[in-house]
Amino acid sequence: MNIAQYLDSTYLKTPAQSGLSQEETLQKDIELTQEAIDHGIFAVMIRPDYVSEIKKYIQEKNADVVVGTVIGFHEGTYSVDEKIAEAEKAVADGADELDFVINYSAYLKGDLELVKEEFVQCTKLCLEHHKIAKWIIEIAALNDGQIADLTKNISGWAEENFSENDLSKIFVKSSTGFYETEGGKPNGATFEGIKIMLENAGKLPVKAAGGVRTPEDAEKMISLGVKRIGTSSALALIKNQSASEGY
Repeated sequence: MNIAQYLDSTYLKTPAQSGLSQEETLQKDIELTQEAIDHGIFAVMIRPDYVSEIKKYIQEKNADVVVGTVIGFHEGTYSVDEKIAEAEKAVADGADELDFVINYSAYLKGDLELVKEEFVQCTKLCLEHHKIAKWIIEIAALNDGQIADLTKNISGWAEENFSENDLSKIFVKSSTGFYETEGGKPNGATFEGIKIMLENAGKLPVKAAGGVRTPEDAEKMISLGVKRIGTSSALALIKNQSASEGY
């Protein structure tokens, strides 16, 4: 199985989180991108600040690696207007795919109208600019019933507001990789959580992010039906090695 075509090679630490400078972070993103070019990895997923430089790098290399970035990251509690503004800048900078953290805190408080509003407005912006929208629901913050319900709501809102042809461009994604769990519980994709998402996503594709640490795990996720996998160890996975990093 060629798993490279399913992979979003991911680096989302800020300089403050990594201890690297802005320049060192950009260099890390460039190295990640060159790996993707060299090994047929589908996409790189990076912070918004670096999108324009990485897009330029890919164009200079005459490569077709997709550039993805994150919006409302990582808590998801940004206002709708803030997410729209961040998304507009990412689009202007050349991002091909935008991974939004849904306001799962609002969902857990029962404010479905707010969650629906941000989903519809931000997805509409992406589709109008011919971009892919992915919605991170942060499954580590939810129980099984909530994973099913939120995924089903997203699927329903998508079918109500967008055309059949657009549904393949709207993903439901499992995790940010930054959610802090207790007791050593996983904060990324699990097989159980992904199965629940797949059962409730309807016609929307699903992305498993974080927690996919071996080639066997990646192949199992793909066999379950996921269309994309987010990982900080893409190169290791396609070289048939286990991941050394957590995400």
